[in-house]
Amino acid sequence: MAGERGWNKYLWVGIFLLPSLSGLLLFTAMPILSSLGLTLFEWDLLTPPSFVGVNNFRRLLADDDFWQALKNTLSYIVFYIPLVMTGSLAIAVILNQKLRGLLFFRAAFFVPVVSAWVAIALLWKWIFNPRFGLLNYALALVGIDGPAWLFDPQWAMPAVVITSVWKDLGFLMVMFLAGLQGIPEVYYEAASIDGATRWQTFWRITLPLLSPTAFFALIISLINSFQVFDQIWIMTEGGPAGATSVLVELIVKNAFSYSRMGYASALSWVLFLLVFAVTLVQMRLQRNWVAYE
Repeated sequence: MAGERGWNKYLWVGIFLLPSLSGLLLFTAMPILSSLGLTLFEWDLLTPPSFVGVNNFRRLLADDDFWQALKNTLSYIVFYIPLVMTGSLAIAVILNQKLRGLLFFRAAFFVPVVSAWVAIALLWKWIFNPRFGLLNYALALVGIDGPAWLFDPQWAMPAVVITSVWKDLGFLMVMFLAGLQGIPEVYYEAASIDGATRWQTFWRITLPLLSPTAFFALIISLINSFQVFDQIWIMTEGGPAGATSVLVELIVKNAFSYSRMGYASALSWVLFLLVFAVTLVQMRLQRNWVAYE
């Protein structure tokens, strides 16, 4: 085959790629295209689909639940991204030092990452319980009357953010650790000879050389934030009073609770366009702050 040319070569390439391409087309490409076509129909899973054109998108723009879910999703992102990025970077910097029991602490921070969201969400649901939860008990010891957390519209989303940050810190920590260990020691030696302080070294050497890792972590975190669902569904189911309703949760409810498959598909494609637009903006903005060697 190495000496083959023309169509005969591409035929053999296609034959060898056919098993993988078949799975990609059958389980990825076809469902995506089907969901795009479904946005033009109303379908309740029981009766044949009926064509409605772009009515699903018109309905979406006039749907207060959609705008509330979008607002809640953006609120989640605004609080989650800075906390998880700064927290994981701080932990990575600390665990990049020569400390006793270093492997234990690295493993301990990574354990929540490999734990199932169901277990994590149920654990934190108990911690946030206003009467029997561990958090309000700890606050009462210092004379603070804790809020109702998941039962309070003002505190439900912060509680979900805290849970998400706690679970995801270890994932980004590993990325930042890899980035830190990839920085050559000669830069720090040169800075030490020039009399730079630790703070100056961190701002002038560590952060710039870590910016490609930070960019990747930011993109991954943003995409995951727009798709937040598991913790919402288990801890609050979008409540109380819609305070934690997010886009993916709204899609699932419309698809499987209300049997509005066409409308759910339209919501899904709007979510895709939002994620695509945000990612594209970040790709353009990286030129201003990401430093590649």
